[in-house]
Formats: sequence, structure tokens, C-alpha cells
Amino acid sequence: MKKSLQVTNYRYPLGYGTSLATCRHSYFFPKNPRYYYIFLEALEGITCLLTWNIITGGERMRALWRGSISFGLVNVPVKMYAATERKSLSFRQIHKTCGTPIRYEKVCPFCNRKVEDDEIARGYEYEKGKFVVIEEKDLESIPDETTRTIDIVDFVDLAEIDPVYFDRSYFLGPEETGQKAYLLLFEALKKTGKIAIAKVMIRSKQHLACVRPYGENRLVMETMFYPDEVRDAGEIPISPGVKLHENEIKMAVQLIDSLSADFRPEKYTDEYRKAMLDIIRAKVEGEEIKVPPGREEKVVDLMEALKASLEMVEKEKRKGPGVKRKKAATS
Repeated sequence: MKKSLQVTNYRYPLGYGTSLATCRHSYFFPKNPRYYYIFLEALEGITCLLTWNIITGGERMRALWRGSISFGLVNVPVKMYAATERKSLSFRQIHKTCGTPIRYEKVCPFCNRKVEDDEIARGYEYEKGKFVVIEEKDLESIPDETTRTIDIVDFVDLAEIDPVYFDRSYFLGPEETGQKAYLLLFEALKKTGKIAIAKVMIRSKQHLACVRPYGENRLVMETMFYPDEVRDAGEIPISPGVKLHENEIKMAVQLIDSLSADFRPEKYTDEYRKAMLDIIRAKVEGEEIKVPPGREEKVVDLMEALKASLEMVEKEKRKGPGVKRKKAATS
């Protein structure tokens, strides 16, 4: 199946005196990338709202990287996939007068002119205002072994790693020729309770990473921050004279115990995103946006806040599941 960009819906903006229209068209990606960008430029000039789907020929996940896991003399050929996807909404800057998206150009302030892509180089600022240019041929000096290998250097307990070190998650899938070695590594990690600490090159950066078993028979890799990339929490100011009473600690522990539950990720939703989508839908359909009255924050005594919180939790437990908790007062 050919890959295509399928426009599933377009609507004329409000104020054009037309009813909302729905149409369907398919545009196949051309082989020449130049025509693809011409198509995108044309879309930017259309004064309507577009909704589109990318049709990828049935492929559910696309491999971002191919290489191998290396430990000892064992090599496990794998493919890397993004394990997460952002669901946050993104907005474009548009011209208020006509609704056209703003376009930015690459300009050299010294030459005072627009710069084409083939005129742009990659530079590193080693001193203020001084740059050294890094070309592709310079990167060829990096050995291939470090660019396509997840090189395991240690096996450790997961509990030893503070979550602040974790960055992004990637699923690792086996290549056809590495199914047995892949499952062998999975079972060995699961049986020992260890995770692998490794180094891997992704997008011109060597990452610290860990490889661990995930689910029934999968491996997941978490990229990690190096120690010098984690800021010192000791720089956060905390008043040394603050003292806690035993009753306050006891009630705080009771509150935590009463709110404790099994982690079920499906019960947590992005309410802000849902509210924003509702606003967007209402604006598209010409509805009036109603602004709720602001909530007054009350500063109360810490002990009173703890007691009130415990009472609120007990009431909600008596009412049963599905009751939303009220926002706690500032203390």
C-alpha cells in the first residue's frame, strides 16, 4: 500500500458565510521531497481547518534505530521503537487579520539576508562569539561500533537507580535473526532481577541507558542522564528553623495511608487537555465560551488542613468509588 496523507475533514472558518463542509481527499507522498514541501506550503495558504491521518500501509510502529545489544561476546540484533507519544496540544502562531500561519525564515544578521539550507553548517561555541565548525567528515572519525551498538557495561538492581536519572523510554524488538538471543536476554534479566546499564548513540549523542524486561517477553530501554546532567537539589533553599510536631507527622502518615491504592494508569486522564479540546471544538462551532468563576484559595492551619483532609477522604469512602476529591486548601 502506498503511503498517503489523507485529509479526512476540512471546515471553512467562521465568518466566511458558509456552512461547515466535510470532504475527503487523498494525497500520495511524491518521491521528490521538493514537491512534498510545495504541497505543505499550499496547505498553509488554504483558509480552512484541516484534519488529516497518515496512512502507513498497515505498519503500526516504525523502527527509529537498528543495531544490536552487546554483552560479553553475545550480540542481540534489535530494532528500537518509541515507547511513548506526547498527547499535548500544540498551537501555531497565526496572523490575526487573515488567520494565516506565521512563517519564519533563516536569516544571517551579519550578512543581513536569508540563508539557504546548503549554506548552513553546524558550529560549537567554545568561547563567547567564537565557533568551531563541525562537518560530517569530522564525525566519520567516530568508530562504527559506538553508533549502532547498545553496549552493556554493568548489571545492577533497578531499586538502586533514582528515577530522576530516567529520560525517555524505547521498546526494543528483535530482528528476525535474533529472536532466540533476544528472549534469552529477557529471561536472564527476569530471573536475576537485574537490569543492564549500557551506552548507546542516538541522534549524535552518546546516552547512558538501562535495558530491562517489560511485560511478558519484551525489552525496554530507558535513556538516562549522566550524573553531571542532574542538578544538585542542595541548591534549593529550605528554612533550617522549621520544626514538625509528632501529631502532624502522624496525621500526614494517616492521610497517605487512606489515599494509598494500586497503581492503575488507565484511571488517570489529562483533564486540562480535555478541557482545551472542548474549548477548541466550541470555538470551531461558534459556541460562546463560558468562563467559570475563580476559586478562592484559603490559607489554613496545617493541622486543620490535615484533619479536614482525613474527614473528606472518609466521607468519599462512605459514598463509594467514582467521587472526585476536592482541591485541598493552601497551607
